[in-house]
Amino acid sequence: MTRTFVFLPAAALLAASLAACGTNMEQRAATGAAAGLVVAGPVGAAVGAGVGAVVNEVEEDKAE
Repeated sequence: MTRTFVFLPAAALLAASLAACGTNMEQRAATGAAAGLVVAGPVGAAVGAGVGAVVNEVEEDKAE
Protein backbone atom coordinates (compact mmCIF):
# COMPACT_ATOMS: atom_id res chain seq x y z
CA MET A 1 0.00 0.00 0.00
CA THR A 2 2.78 2.43 0.85
CA ARG A 3 4.51 1.76 -2.45
CA THR A 4 1.37 2.83 -4.30
CA PHE A 5 1.30 6.18 -2.50
CA VAL A 6 4.97 6.77 -3.31
CA PHE A 7 4.59 5.73 -6.95
CA LEU A 8 1.49 7.75 -7.88
CA PRO A 9 2.93 11.28 -7.48
CA ALA A 10 6.05 10.29 -9.42
CA ALA A 11 3.94 8.76 -12.18
CA ALA A 12 1.75 11.86 -12.37
CA LEU A 13 4.80 14.09 -12.64
CA LEU A 14 6.22 11.90 -15.38
CA ALA A 15 2.94 12.00 -17.29
CA ALA A 16 2.73 15.79 -17.03
CA SER A 17 6.29 16.26 -18.20
CA LEU A 18 5.83 13.90 -21.14
CA ALA A 19 2.72 15.78 -22.19
CA ALA A 20 4.96 18.76 -22.94
CA CYS A 21 7.13 16.77 -25.38
CA GLY A 22 6.66 17.41 -29.08
CA THR A 23 6.66 20.31 -31.45
CA ASN A 24 3.02 20.43 -32.53
CA MET A 25 -0.46 19.65 -31.24
CA GLU A 26 -0.55 16.07 -32.50
CA GLN A 27 2.81 15.14 -31.00
CA ARG A 28 2.01 16.67 -27.63
CA ALA A 29 -1.39 15.01 -27.48
CA ALA A 30 0.13 11.67 -28.48
CA THR A 31 2.91 11.77 -25.88
CA GLY A 32 0.42 12.84 -23.23
CA ALA A 33 -1.89 9.99 -24.19
CA ALA A 34 0.95 7.45 -24.11
CA ALA A 35 2.08 8.60 -20.67
CA GLY A 36 -1.48 8.62 -19.39
CA LEU A 37 -2.07 5.12 -20.74
CA VAL A 38 0.93 3.80 -18.84
CA VAL A 39 -0.05 5.53 -15.61
CA ALA A 40 -3.82 5.10 -15.50
CA GLY A 41 -5.04 3.02 -18.43
CA PRO A 42 -7.60 4.19 -20.98
CA VAL A 43 -8.94 7.01 -18.82
CA GLY A 44 -5.39 8.23 -18.26
CA ALA A 45 -4.82 8.22 -22.01
CA ALA A 46 -7.80 10.51 -22.55
CA VAL A 47 -6.68 12.85 -19.78
CA GLY A 48 -3.09 12.82 -21.01
CA ALA A 49 -4.16 13.74 -24.53
CA GLY A 50 -6.15 16.63 -23.10
CA VAL A 51 -3.18 17.82 -21.07
CA GLY A 52 -1.00 17.65 -24.17
CA ALA A 53 -3.48 19.78 -26.08
CA VAL A 54 -3.62 22.34 -23.27
CA VAL A 55 0.17 22.49 -23.09
CA ASN A 56 0.22 23.15 -26.82
CA GLU A 57 -2.24 26.04 -26.52
CA VAL A 58 -0.22 27.60 -23.70
CA GLU A 59 3.00 27.30 -25.70
CA GLU A 60 1.34 28.91 -28.73
CA ASP A 61 0.07 31.79 -26.57
CA LYS A 62 3.59 32.35 -25.21
CA ALA A 63 5.00 32.49 -28.73
CA GLU A 64 2.66 35.30 -29.77
